[in-house]
Amino acid sequence: MTTDLRVLDASEWDCWYGALELAFGGVAQSDGEHALWRELTECERSVGVWDGDECVGTAGAFSFRLSVPGGALVPTAGVTMVSVAATHRRRGILTSMMRRQLDEVRALGEPLAVLTASEPVIYGRFGYGIATQQLSAEIDTSRVRIAVPEGADDVRIRRVTPDDRAVRDACEAVYAKDVAGRPGMVARPPGWERLPVVDADQEKDGMSPLQCVLAERHGEVVGFALFRLKPEWDSSGPKGTIELRDVHAPDPVAYAALWRFLFDIDLTSTVRARNRPADDPFQYLVSDVRRCGMRLRDSLHLRPVEVGAALEARTYRAPVDVVFEVEDAFCAWNEGRWRLSGDAKGASCERTRDTPDLALSVRELGAAYLGGVSLAALARAGRVRELRPGALAEASVAFASDVAPWLPHGF
Repeated sequence: MTTDLRVLDASEWDCWYGALELAFGGVAQSDGEHALWRELTECERSVGVWDGDECVGTAGAFSFRLSVPGGALVPTAGVTMVSVAATHRRRGILTSMMRRQLDEVRALGEPLAVLTASEPVIYGRFGYGIATQQLSAEIDTSRVRIAVPEGADDVRIRRVTPDDRAVRDACEAVYAKDVAGRPGMVARPPGWERLPVVDADQEKDGMSPLQCVLAERHGEVVGFALFRLKPEWDSSGPKGTIELRDVHAPDPVAYAALWRFLFDIDLTSTVRARNRPADDPFQYLVSDVRRCGMRLRDSLHLRPVEVGAALEARTYRAPVDVVFEVEDAFCAWNEGRWRLSGDAKGASCERTRDTPDLALSVRELGAAYLGGVSLAALARAGRVRELRPGALAEASVAFASDVAPWLPHGF
């Protein structure tokens, strides 16, 4: 088989994206989604593998800045749109695209690469570790009540049109305030404010068009929620479902007021949320957590592309001075020993010949990087080896984050 791996030309986008859709089941996206992804695709960072005139492999990357512990926004490759045609499996196509992509990410000086995986088993061999989880919930609002803190009655909830430009700008400003305070969030580049409000036809399943409410205090927008309604009735009466797409409010009172609004919508008995942070505050406001149908799953997969630069880019919860012995079979430039010295003010990470304190692969380093996965837990699974007594506890405490890392949306 002779194939051609090359940078995507804008004129090839329709064929390239069609190959991606076919690999994911052949269901075409809505016109709105199709247009948005065409606009957002960075062709110069995308590749296709061609067998004659047929596109049989796709991969791309977005130029993101990712929030890390300490609040810094770190240049990050958002790996996306990866597929291999069913007719061309097990021929090295995926490996060749990952090889080229990570080499280019390094050349661009981006310390991190991240992705969301259709199948988690795929990307570990390329050095990606599962760094965040997402919480889903199906809340029986006919039996669960929500308690709100004092001051919630002062928050005005106002319905607005979600695709209005002024509304999008107001919601994006609220989202931006959340980014630095929670690792794993993406500082959305221009154009990405349209992603939360694109109305995907195939997702509706009898649901209403997308709806939006703003939370306001003294005329200032302090939060928002995006959702759909699915009206349903049975012999007992109405039992509609609220499908929550997005809710943000850095202010705890406004956040609780938005959840109370969702619980109180007439003719509904269920709020379904598919992607919330693992430590979402609603869990501590509800009257009966067992009737919230909560479940965790993997979300953001992260890979340090340059170990030294990645570990220097974040801060650490407690002082740390450890030497890591890093294994990285796919990106050999990371192999070897690195001394990390840091605290809540900053860090340095440099090559060293000193005796190692901890041994791990780049995959485990990626899993622990945002503070949502404990190095101690990885050690209990045999994925991290302690070589100096006490080093594991020191590093595990230092890497931890006060808030759970979270990716609010896919890419």
